[in-house]
Amino acid sequence: MSAAPGFGKALVIITGASKGFGRALALRLAARVSAGSVLVLAARSGDRLRELELELLRGDSALTVRCVAADLGSKAGVESLISAARDSASDPLLQRLMLFNNAGSLGDVSRFCRDFSDLDEVSSYLSVNVSSALCVTAGVLSSAPPRAGLTRLVVNISSLCALRPFPSWVLYCGGKAARDMMFRVLAEEEPDLRVLNYAPGPLDTDMQLQARSSSADGALRNTFSLMHAQGQLLTCDQSISKLMQVLLDDTFPSGAHLDYYDL
Repeated sequence: MSAAPGFGKALVIITGASKGFGRALALRLAARVSAGSVLVLAARSGDRLRELELELLRGDSALTVRCVAADLGSKAGVESLISAARDSASDPLLQRLMLFNNAGSLGDVSRFCRDFSDLDEVSSYLSVNVSSALCVTAGVLSSAPPRAGLTRLVVNISSLCALRPFPSWVLYCGGKAARDMMFRVLAEEEPDLRVLNYAPGPLDTDMQLQARSSSADGALRNTFSLMHAQGQLLTCDQSISKLMQVLLDDTFPSGAHLDYYDL
């Protein structure tokens, strides 16, 4: 692990860590934390988490990795993640708590607002993408209350969709807007806490593939297809580089929404 510049001895919790942005984030943060740090990685796929754990620990035993294979849309899944984080949160030498609410899904973008009449379907989406982020955050913060020498940070992986409506993306836009506001409220309530809503930009991930192949809105589908064809999509590492600098500088207003293209 690199000694400079970094985040010190940290407890890092990342949801949606098994692939895409979450996986790349775990790899980047591992090089920015000090010996004795703990990474708690949550996702549905236990196999992918274990693969990531092996990569993180290769040649470096100074880092502890805890994998939580869980469905965060369920009470049991949320509780298992909070429990894993609680085990390390009491370390008196801990310098930084970093929670990254990254887990999320695009939802069914093949339909428009008028087509969503199934309450159970909508509730299930919101449980995974909105409710779980609030409950995980509350549980983690309760496990690591404020104290001298501990910096606490909560990052919500947001989107332009939190601010702008995209036709046929009602679930995703609604969920992202709700999450942004939840974390803005958190920033107002907890002045000692550092809170950031970070929109990583259009990433070349499985979610983007779904967007350009399944979106019911033809104009939106064509826009994403053109961006892909012209190489305008971002890699996860490109976006994470900017996020790392924002976190190291630590000058953003708590609760702010920052987009990759704003930086």
